[in-house]
Amino acid sequence: MKPAFRPGKNIAMKVPAHEYDNTVAFYRDVLGFKPKSAGSPDAFESIAFEFGDKNLWIDRIAGLSQAEVWLEIETDDREAAADYLAGMGCTRRDEIEPLPEAFSGFWISNPANIIHLVVAQAKSDGRRR
Repeated sequence: MKPAFRPGKNIAMKVPAHEYDNTVAFYRDVLGFKPKSAGSPDAFESIAFEFGDKNLWIDRIAGLSQAEVWLEIETDDREAAADYLAGMGCTRRDEIEPLPEAFSGFWISNPANIIHLVVAQAKSDGRRR
């Protein structure tokens, strides 16, 4: 059976270190987007903005030559999703960025090499499975 997929709540913009401050200023000062007070467990500097019903994360990544956009997809069954996506020829990209040990998710890329974080759907208490 095919697992259910739906858009997640997060969009990540990975930005080269030399463009980070100007990019943050663009969303904060030029567009007037409201920063969120959400902490990130990541080792790199990042900020989140309200982006409609989504979170727009801007991450400062050293050594990156150009900006990338990464998307989050939620699924109702993480293991079934992993099996299904593998069977459909999707490339796992778990090496792309470490995830916390207890985090229920994994990385894939689409045919155009756009990174997607596939996560277990949030439980009613707001935590991921």
